[in-house]
Amino acid sequence: MDLFGRTEQQLPFGIPQDSGYETNWNDTLQGYRISVPNGEMLYVETFFDARISNRTVGYFQENANCDWRSDTWNDLVRGDLSPIDFKNIKWKQDSIKLYGNVIRLPRLTSWYGDRGKCYTYSGITSVPNEWNTGLLYLKGEIEKWAGVNFNSVLLNWYRNGDDHMGWHSDDERELGENPVIASANFGETRDFVVRRKDDKTKKIVFPLAHGTLLIMQGELQHYWEHSVPKRKRANGSRFNLTFRSIR
Repeated sequence: MDLFGRTEQQLPFGIPQDSGYETNWNDTLQGYRISVPNGEMLYVETFFDARISNRTVGYFQENANCDWRSDTWNDLVRGDLSPIDFKNIKWKQDSIKLYGNVIRLPRLTSWYGDRGKCYTYSGITSVPNEWNTGLLYLKGEIEKWAGVNFNSVLLNWYRNGDDHMGWHSDDERELGENPVIASANFGETRDFVVRRKDDKTKKIVFPLAHGTLLIMQGELQHYWEHSVPKRKRANGSRFNLTFRSIR
């Protein structure tokens, strides 16, 4: 047991008990550095404190039409968003074409970044919205520890446990060869699962909670993939921000 009462048995996640998998507690960050074959991650369970995290959840939902804390709010954001005048984040619900059918993504999204830093994934090209004060604050706090100057961020709003993200890697060409991806989470705790592409039994399930930060780096995006699976017991909203550097 170390000074903070942490032991390997108290990890908030499990890792495969194979060669090449290792966790190390970082006193300064109060989090774990995780080494896996072909990649590294940093997990800080409470990177943002409750005051900042609670304010962030409100910031993402503030609008000119209604109180986001009302009982009817969840029904509104699961329907047509056009009548809702969001004050801080320009939320939208994108669609993809799959086998000739147009399917709406099971989450809301928004893309912010430096001018010209467009991003294309799943056939969707996002032109960046201009940075605002709230996003720049979060970005600056993360950059202090990530060692990277991020120029863009993808926001995902998982409105309940039915909203999800399928298996994929952040390996688009504009992200560079070995991108550093910093994932900040607010609101409902949801599982974030990473697994080997060549051996899907090798996986780690991270519980990303209110204020948690997870940074992925190294060759991880080449050899690993990740997802946010459905969770029927998750009733509240989860907001996820993945900060990136578009080349």
